[in-house]
Amino acid sequence: MNSKRRGVLAFLAGLILGQPSPSNASSKSSVFAAARSSYKPRHVLCFLGGENGLEALKQSARAGIDALGAGFSVDEDYSRDKPDDRMVRSFNICWDRVDPEAYQKTDEDAVATHGSVLYVLGPSMTAETAVATSAKALLLVQHMLDHGAVAAKGESAGVAHGVQRWRELSEQMRKAAASDDLPAVARACRLALARRPIGDDADGMASVGFHLVGLPDVLITVGRKDDQPRTTNTEQLKIAALIDEIADEMVKDGVEVVLRRRHIELSDDTRYEENEYKFNPFGVATVAEPWSAE
Repeated sequence: MNSKRRGVLAFLAGLILGQPSPSNASSKSSVFAAARSSYKPRHVLCFLGGENGLEALKQSARAGIDALGAGFSVDEDYSRDKPDDRMVRSFNICWDRVDPEAYQKTDEDAVATHGSVLYVLGPSMTAETAVATSAKALLLVQHMLDHGAVAAKGESAGVAHGVQRWRELSEQMRKAAASDDLPAVARACRLALARRPIGDDADGMASVGFHLVGLPDVLITVGRKDDQPRTTNTEQLKIAALIDEIADEMVKDGVEVVLRRRHIELSDDTRYEENEYKFNPFGVATVAEPWSAE
């Protein structure tokens, strides 16, 4: 392991052991989200490999896990040494639609021609350990793409990126960790491992997967009726930007501080069952005022 990676891992270990609070956070409010459920989130990572490639994927994963010391494990029950016909549809649904360079045709081709599937399970996380664990998950994704995997998907939020975008987000996280920049580490992990915006004009548009960085998901109320024009792609990108802005503030200033400042209501996550990977035990923060394009 090179010195750069050792430095990143030392920083991540400090996050877990020291549980640092950003300097701008209120001393009267917890930086971390309070759990509203006993459920503890975990990562489920999906990696695709070549024909008869499962054993090589397992070896790569175990080597990466050993290097990270991350508590991840190879799943023996659902991994398979043959193609999975569901993968093309699954990746088509899960590709990130916010970043314009999220995936390329070569990534779609790699999914279509894969020959093996490996699942890796992460350890259970609390709000305090989520960012550090997710940063290790992102490092593991890059390790796998450097050692035999042709595509990767985060199952706990249903998000996929192309190889180039995964590596870009991993590098952003590394640079942030090297600078001891917790908010930037959390942002890179969030962009990599969560999805937004999910939903519609009637029920609103939200994030999925912010529990993977110890935050409640954010729901933006749209409030458009059936006889009104639907939100455009450009408007949905603006909604995604607002979701990201609120999440960045929660990491920087503390969840409770931001909820009070923005008059946001926090409630239980009723979108998913409590035993589903997408369920957010930290709740859903709903911006009640209907979003406007103006």
